[in-house]
Amino acid sequence: MTKAKKRDLLTIFDLSLEDVLFLIQRAAQLKSELRANIPCDALRGKCVALIFEKASTRTRISFEVGVFQLGGQPLFVSAGTTQMGRGEPIQDTARVLSRYAHMIMLRTFQQKTLEDLARHASIPVINGLSDLCHPCQVLSDLLTVAEHKVKGDWRSDLDALLGGMRGLAFAWIGDGNNMANSWMAASGTVGFKLTMACPEGFRPNETFLQRATAMDGRIHLTASPDKAASGADVISTDVWASMGQEQEARSRLEAFKGYCVDAALMKKTGPGSIFMHCLPAHRGEEVADEVIESPASVVWDQAENRLHMQKAIMEFLIKHS
Repeated sequence: MTKAKKRDLLTIFDLSLEDVLFLIQRAAQLKSELRANIPCDALRGKCVALIFEKASTRTRISFEVGVFQLGGQPLFVSAGTTQMGRGEPIQDTARVLSRYAHMIMLRTFQQKTLEDLARHASIPVINGLSDLCHPCQVLSDLLTVAEHKVKGDWRSDLDALLGGMRGLAFAWIGDGNNMANSWMAASGTVGFKLTMACPEGFRPNETFLQRATAMDGRIHLTASPDKAASGADVISTDVWASMGQEQEARSRLEAFKGYCVDAALMKKTGPGSIFMHCLPAHRGEEVADEVIESPASVVWDQAENRLHMQKAIMEFLIKHS
């Protein structure tokens, strides 16, 4: 049987600049239509398998609700209660699910698991998070940035959206983790300025850095949070110990001293800057309570926008597959 042509979203690098801009505009449109009670049935009669090897709040709920709002059937699959948890080869799971469902979202540890799943599945595969990257989150974040920081009619004008994004200064403070890698990939694709403050030994993925820099990424790495925050329009951070790194939490607390985004650091950012965090947050560690609860914080908009962006992603992939 000839494998049907299809598209996957495993990293931001799977998308062109035009794809990213389209998804931002489409997610904004879906958000507006939802509030106006205008239905979208892009997934009518279709089932999306949602596989989780890692715990989740926002990813699970936003995908389940998103599939439902698009007229489809979400199917939650806990890897630990299926044959995947007993060692069934991922290629076998991919082939079987391709006969049952129309799309797969996988939240997992190793990026290779996603790549193997996508290679053997004949239906689209979405990265709901891996240790390497988190493309759905950073796309949602770009939508949030557009809402708060891009001027003009960016919802219908691609030039306004692109120019607005490229005119902003982004800062990342903390661990060079999957979110840091995703921000680099976004910088490479969209072409915005990104300064990353990471301690020695906790730099982001070198392959992602080189690839993004070879594209349009204007990326600068430093060990100084002050330098990264200086004049920034958008400042982002994440937990210092991600899922699977819990045993390193104590040593990481020592390594990341001075990397908390607090009121003093926010004062170094540009006028009207916004603070972002993909959540869950460890208040008092990577971010001070006074910042996450401040008017500059847009973390709740970020969380909501996961729903709208994931709907745009699923609609996009199903239409292109």
